[in-house]
Amino acid sequence: MEKEERLLAEVHDEFGLIRVLEVGDYRFLEFGEAVEQSCVFTTDPSWLEYDYTRAMLLGALCHEAPESALFLGLGAGNLTQACLAFLSLEDVEVIELRPEVPRLAMEFLGLADDPRLTIRIGDALELLPSAEHADLIFVDLYTDTGPNVAHLAWNFLGDCQKRLNPGGWLVINQWAGDDGKPLGAALLRGLYHRHYWECPVKEGNVILLVPADLDQSLDREGLLARAEALAPQLGYSLRPLIEALRPAS
Repeated sequence: MEKEERLLAEVHDEFGLIRVLEVGDYRFLEFGEAVEQSCVFTTDPSWLEYDYTRAMLLGALCHEAPESALFLGLGAGNLTQACLAFLSLEDVEVIELRPEVPRLAMEFLGLADDPRLTIRIGDALELLPSAEHADLIFVDLYTDTGPNVAHLAWNFLGDCQKRLNPGGWLVINQWAGDDGKPLGAALLRGLYHRHYWECPVKEGNVILLVPADLDQSLDREGLLARAEALAPQLGYSLRPLIEALRPAS
């Protein structure tokens, strides 16, 4: 039997419609007309249901011991929750465009008011220059119609990399085309000098793992060791995603 869908919240802001739906043990954040942004397992908000969020967590494990993280785009907050739960972070900053999103995340989607967490409301384009440098930066900026063109621009993506601390990693959730390559692949190859890694996932996205500089490489053995050590806490293995990693195409 299909489980009943319940509408828990519906709000309109200057950017459109936001809804929170519940189906069984899961809650969904939607933008616009049924465009799912995030999925949360209500009994454990740090559980990552989808491969693209697991691949973004994998990006965090590229760093041996991250202390700070910057999230551009919050969604339901489950990736933020997972990083707070499983990484030894001391300072986490989120920049979110829509003020209703963090309110709904805290009220319905299990986002905890953690003392390490700071949320600022505004456009990432405008607020990025005033953000603290971080060991990890996550870019996950989507509307109900897809990625904002401004967030795929050379200057913005370059500035994201420049906000990294030495040894840091930039993790970008990117749409993929029919050829399996990330949207804007030619620009990305030029901007990052082909020095990044891609993780294609079954949802159709490609997660980009971009180091802070050209002297920095991906330590697959160290990454696998950290992922395997964390697997009992996560409840799933990240090994298949590590095996799917490929150099920039």
